[in-house]
Amino acid sequence: MPYATDLSEEQWEIIDPHIPTTQTNRGRKRIHPYREILNAIFYLLRSGCAWRLLPLDFPPWKTVYHYFRIWRNDGVWERINAALRTDLRIADGRNSEPSAGIIDSQSVKTTETPGVRGYDAGKKVKGRKRHIVVNTIGLLLVVIVHAANIQDRDGAKIVLEQVKGKFSRLELIWADAGYSGQLVDWVKAVCSWMLVIVRRSDDIKGFQVLPRRWVVERTFGWLDCYRRLSKDYEGLTESSQAFIYAAMIHIMVRRLGRKKGSRKR
Repeated sequence: MPYATDLSEEQWEIIDPHIPTTQTNRGRKRIHPYREILNAIFYLLRSGCAWRLLPLDFPPWKTVYHYFRIWRNDGVWERINAALRTDLRIADGRNSEPSAGIIDSQSVKTTETPGVRGYDAGKKVKGRKRHIVVNTIGLLLVVIVHAANIQDRDGAKIVLEQVKGKFSRLELIWADAGYSGQLVDWVKAVCSWMLVIVRRSDDIKGFQVLPRRWVVERTFGWLDCYRRLSKDYEGLTESSQAFIYAAMIHIMVRRLGRKKGSRKR
């Protein structure tokens, strides 16, 4: 039975070339198609179910988890995210690499699963922070997950060090007032970028759409549609990061699939 999260033919044709196919002589021969493995991971992400509660018409949950873990350890999720992001930028008539980005964090609660965590006094959340940098259309560049008690300025250094050297055209980062202060000079000295603080107007009460800042908030909104990300259920922050990359991959491949389908018509 097909699920709403399953990859269509167009979507599978887009993602298939990026799936590693290296076989080893160790272990049993693979019997489950990669497409079904991905369908199971995307179903788990969107539905929020536990590994052991995957429907029986998917491959066994241990098999699905095995590939998720292997691809996490080998950096496959990051590489597919980068490849599809480039494809989508080109399809939108943009340069393949961004020249500007937006940084922000999101604090989420953790569960009883062991792992690093902390207390974010500002948000009053005990758990972890998802620190992301996106381009100007909201596509994910880098994500780092860390304990929630790490301040935004310190967490920004961790994530921006991961961005450094990966994007040759990048020269500008937008951020909110929580990143002001010495971080502006640090970004200039260490990364050779300009960190621009987008401040909220004191004259306006309630919700306010901030220039450029709304883009990263929209990205968090996209990710919030995936129930597995409603909390941080993972023991390892590396798994948390991999799931965020996987959710963004699902978002992008569906968008690319629609573009491909419209061209065929």
